[in-house]
Amino acid sequence: MQAHPTLRLNRPLVALDTETTGTVPFRDRIVEIAMLKLHPDGRREEWNRRIDPEMRIPIEATAIHGITNADVEDSPPFRRIAAEIVQWIGDADLCGFNIHGFDLRILQAEFARCGEPFPLEGRRVIDAQVIFHKREPRDLSAAVAFYLGRRHEGAHGALADARATLEVLQAQLGRSPDLPPTADGLAEVSRRSSSRYVDPDRKLEWRDGEACITFGKHAGRRLRELIQSDPDYIGWILNSDFPDPFKAILREALEGRFPAPEPEENE
Repeated sequence: MQAHPTLRLNRPLVALDTETTGTVPFRDRIVEIAMLKLHPDGRREEWNRRIDPEMRIPIEATAIHGITNADVEDSPPFRRIAAEIVQWIGDADLCGFNIHGFDLRILQAEFARCGEPFPLEGRRVIDAQVIFHKREPRDLSAAVAFYLGRRHEGAHGALADARATLEVLQAQLGRSPDLPPTADGLAEVSRRSSSRYVDPDRKLEWRDGEACITFGKHAGRRLRELIQSDPDYIGWILNSDFPDPFKAILREALEGRFPAPEPEENE
């Protein structure tokens, strides 16, 4: 297959994607990495490996990518294939979908952990997600144009935005017959996109059914453990400018009432 006529390369371009144990680059690990190398002459090469993360894969991560602990038990750890990855990439430029936000960060953390140099100097990094969001805005005005076929007059006026939101929702129901027409059903569809998080501000996420911190020096730590090991840190959060829903969960935890994930309903 030849390169797309509008994509002109003067050296190889490697598209990469990772599947991981979670969303915190400096604490989580890669469980699978896939790379596709596009050469200037249109030739393509592929490289794909499962990786032993040397830690448990949380059930929430498995629910997303389908990779279990048993799937990687015979796979090499990252440190054993790090040099192979560097050699395979060579001097190629890199691209990915959200590569700046996640994949490149966790890849750099893995290389740093095993002491393998992975220089980025001189490489061009292309993020298809950034391009997508710049070219295809995902705001209310874009939704009005897509679903209602008109400009959103009065954008950012509260009443105009509220009216447009209701019109867009009704148009979504008309365009997508699979959407449930009830408030309960639509609320569930809305919730699923962030179901990995405990709170609306994403300060806590579910890992193996436990609430874990997503930020700072304790990123990846279980709230249940943190209450016992570093209560001063919890106190600092409660006395600082953090979202109220997050603080409410912490106060409950200090009293021994920890959040639990909602049980999955049978389809």
